[in-house]
Amino acid sequence: MAGMTARAPEPVLSAVLWDMDGTLIDSEPLWLEAEHRMLARYGVEMTPGIGEQLVGSGLWEAAELFRGLGVRMPADDIVAEWVEQVGRGMDEGRVTWRPGARELLASLGDAGVPSALVTMSVRSLAERTAAILPAGTFSAIVAGDEVTRPKPHPEPYLRGAAALDVPIESCLVIEDSPTGLRSAAASGAVAIGVTNLVDLAGAPAHDIRSTLVGLDAAGIRAEFARLRPLDRTDGPRAHDPRGR
Repeated sequence: MAGMTARAPEPVLSAVLWDMDGTLIDSEPLWLEAEHRMLARYGVEMTPGIGEQLVGSGLWEAAELFRGLGVRMPADDIVAEWVEQVGRGMDEGRVTWRPGARELLASLGDAGVPSALVTMSVRSLAERTAAILPAGTFSAIVAGDEVTRPKPHPEPYLRGAAALDVPIESCLVIEDSPTGLRSAAASGAVAIGVTNLVDLAGAPAHDIRSTLVGLDAAGIRAEFARLRPLDRTDGPRAHDPRGR
C-alpha cells in the first residue's frame, strides 16, 4: 500500500557455536586440578588470579604462563600432561553436563539448527565429548590444537562459522569465560555468556544468563532476533544487573 514503510526482515539464526569446557560440560575442575598439581610440584601456588587467566585460554598460551611461573617443562609436555589427566577424569565419569546444555542441543537438532563445537581443548578431548552425544549432534568441531590464534582472537569462531558454511553474523555463540566472549564478540557473532566459575560482569556479551535450563530452539531463535539488532547499533551490551 502506498505510503507504508516496509519492515526490515527479522534476523535469522543460522547456527549455534558452543564452547566446551565449562559451557557444555563441567570439566573446568579437572583442568584446574591438573594445573594445580603441576604448579605444586614446582612450589608455585595456584592463586585466584592465575586461575582466572587459565579459564577459556589456549592450552599452549597457558603452558607458556606456567613456564613463566617456574614450571621447567617444554610447553608440549605441559599440555600433554594436562590432556592425559583430564582425559582420565572423563573416563572415570568425573564430568557432568552443564544444566540445560544437553537438552538445548537436542532441541536445536530437532529444529534443524546446526551446532559446532569451538573449544580451546585438543581435538581428542572434543571428539570424546561429542561421541557421548547422538551422532551428528555437532556438524563441525574446531579445536585448540588446530587454530593459529586461540581465543580471545576471533579465529576459532570464524573457523566454526566457515566450517558450517554460514555467515558469522548469523551465528549465536554460547560461552562461559571472558576470554571466550571476547573471541565471540570480535568475530561478529551474537555472544551469550552463561555464568560458571568466573564472573562475567563487564565481559563483552550481548546477554548473560545464569543457566541454560528451559531454553530451547525457539527460545534461542527469539534471543538471536532480539539481540542481533543491538549489535548493529550499539555493540555488545553490558550485563543487565537484573539478570535471569
